[in-house]
Amino acid sequence: MKLGLVIVSCLLVIVLVAGCGGGKKAIQVKGSDTMVNLGQAWSEEFMKQNPEISIAMTGGGSGTGIAALIGGTTDIAQASRNMEPKEIELARKKGIEPKEIHVANDGITLVVHPKNPVSRLTVKQLSDIYIGKIKNWKEVGGPDLKIVALSRERNSGTHVFFLEHVVKLGEKKNKNEFAPAILMMPSSQAIIEEVKANPSAIGYVGLGYLTDQEKALEIARAPGSAYVKPSIKTVTSNQYPISRSLLFYTNGEPTGDVKSFIDYVLSKPGQKMVLKMDFVPIK
Repeated sequence: MKLGLVIVSCLLVIVLVAGCGGGKKAIQVKGSDTMVNLGQAWSEEFMKQNPEISIAMTGGGSGTGIAALIGGTTDIAQASRNMEPKEIELARKKGIEPKEIHVANDGITLVVHPKNPVSRLTVKQLSDIYIGKIKNWKEVGGPDLKIVALSRERNSGTHVFFLEHVVKLGEKKNKNEFAPAILMMPSSQAIIEEVKANPSAIGYVGLGYLTDQEKALEIARAPGSAYVKPSIKTVTSNQYPISRSLLFYTNGEPTGDVKSFIDYVLSKPGQKMVLKMDFVPIK
């Protein structure tokens, strides 16, 4: 795993300037913390090839990026979830026509401390942990320790996806919610740091954040189903049960420098960068 680009704070603003083109306005990219390292890698390589163009990359969560798109303060919103109908409606009321562009794939990875003997869980067990029904590791074959469950904060697209597809078991009418005791963390990196230090902890992050200092759990869709470890191969083949798309949103069809950047992201070199950053290419 290449983590030279790890961002410690999800609110950190990364301003990438490589030749400002005579004061030319930078392309603004805001949103998903899952995608911010990947976005930075794309931006740095693109600007090496196009020194007359600058890109400003900001994290803060998918909700932040989508709000910026609706507010007209970003050229590209990075999102690890789809825009909601109410967000699209609000955007259109403000004269913004969201254009969704699929740029990469990801597997949401459940991580625990390496010393935790638990190595596999079902999606139902994960749901029970996060709604507070399962509270001790001994209930799932582990030690007699209280489970410390970690989640991304509510503005995170990863939080929304995990709520819909794991906590609510993919059922729209399911009323499950995160238990009050769940610790909401400000970034994926914060979850990684807590799991590395706490043998009782469990958390979820994008596949690109996984290191050799925490253990990724094998996940089964249902009791009796095969347990699958998250990897580029299992996400690509749709074997891993908690997979998702990573997205760009623009205001209508991208043009000019924004289109040039997106064309690079979708190109063979851009998709090779996805693989280099331990996410999953779309091709």
